[in-house]
Amino acid sequence: MLISKVRHVAKQQVTGAIQVGFTLIEVMVTVAIVAILASIALPSYNEYIVRGRIPEATTALADLRVKLEQYYQDNRTYVGACAADTVAPLPTGQYFDFTCPTLSATAFTIQATGKSGTSVASFTFTLDQSNTRKTTAVPSGWGTAPIACWVVRKGGGCS
Repeated sequence: MLISKVRHVAKQQVTGAIQVGFTLIEVMVTVAIVAILASIALPSYNEYIVRGRIPEATTALADLRVKLEQYYQDNRTYVGACAADTVAPLPTGQYFDFTCPTLSATAFTIQATGKSGTSVASFTFTLDQSNTRKTTAVPSGWGTAPIACWVVRKGGGCS
């Protein structure tokens, strides 16, 4: 039995009838196809990740605006808001820092700035007492700042 198997294997090697494995060309073609697909998919995936992080800023700004209006109803001024222990404390975010650069008796501006080292570091969104939404900083390809809306997609698409 063993001798017949050895003869069978030897005959296959001589005639080349059975091929096992892949040729170098086949492997190289496969690697090239995977590389092309990755070069297309990776930028789209990165943009998808950025678009998924933007709502942290926009929802927190909208929520803070409502709280600032509540503060104004109680105090007849925006001065003193955006502080801990008030009805309108600054939110904390994983990807954005929130500030109140303008607080006066009758006006406010709140701002969300992307944290450095994150994929949204180049974004800055603002909102004021009139509910005017602005994007004051964006990365290249996302439009030209300032934009009179909150940019949520490449090319300047607004929400």
